[in-house]
Amino acid sequence: MATSDYISKDVQALAMTDTIKAVKSQFNKLTFTHLPIVKENQFIGLVDENDIQAIVDDNAKLSEFEYIFLSFYADKDTNWFELLKIFALNHSTIIPVVDPHGIYLGYYELNDILSLFNSTPFLNQNGSILVVSKGIKDYSFSEISQIIESNNARLLGAFISKISENDVEVTIKLSDHDLNNTIQTFRRYNYTILTNFQMDEYLQTLKERSDYLQKYLDI
Repeated sequence: MATSDYISKDVQALAMTDTIKAVKSQFNKLTFTHLPIVKENQFIGLVDENDIQAIVDDNAKLSEFEYIFLSFYADKDTNWFELLKIFALNHSTIIPVVDPHGIYLGYYELNDILSLFNSTPFLNQNGSILVVSKGIKDYSFSEISQIIESNNARLLGAFISKISENDVEVTIKLSDHDLNNTIQTFRRYNYTILTNFQMDEYLQTLKERSDYLQKYLDI
C-alpha cells in the first residue's frame, strides 16, 4: 500500500489568527507532539506543544510567535522508511504533507506509518535475526546477500544498525534454516558475529576445547 493512502485530515490545521488559548486547548484534546499551521492552504510551519504550553499570554495570537515555528514535512510520495527517519529526527508524532507548491495536503501520523512498517516481511515473517560487523571499507550488502543465499537461505531484510569511524554493524533478517553454516561462512569472510546463538557450534567447540585445556592444566 502506498504511503499516500495514509494521509489524514482528521485534525484541522491551526491558523495564524488562533489564540494561544485555543492552540493549548487543541493540544489538550490530542496526543500529538506538534500541530501544523496553514494560511490560505499554504503550509506555514509547525508548533511544538512544549513551546506553546510555555507561553503565558493566552490571549496572544499565534502569529506573534513565528520565531518558534518549525519546518519539517514530507510529500505524498515519501516512502515509509524515510518517514520514520523524519519522525525520529524531529521527535514528532505527525508529519505535514505538502505538495511542490507548498499546499498543505494533510498529515502522516506515526502510528499509521508504524503499522505499515509492521506489515513488512522484516517483521511479520518467521525468520532469524543475525547481527554482524566488519570494517567500514570492507563490507558490502551484495556480499552479505551472497553469503546468505549460498547457504540456501533467503534475505528478508537488512539495515545498518550502527556505524563508527572504522566498523559497520548490520542487522539481518533471514529465513529460518540451520544458521551454523551461515555463521561460519560470515566468519570466513571476516565478519564478526555479534548475536549470541545457543546453537552456534563454533563457540560451543571453543568452549569444549577451553574446558579440556583447563582440566589438563589442573592435572
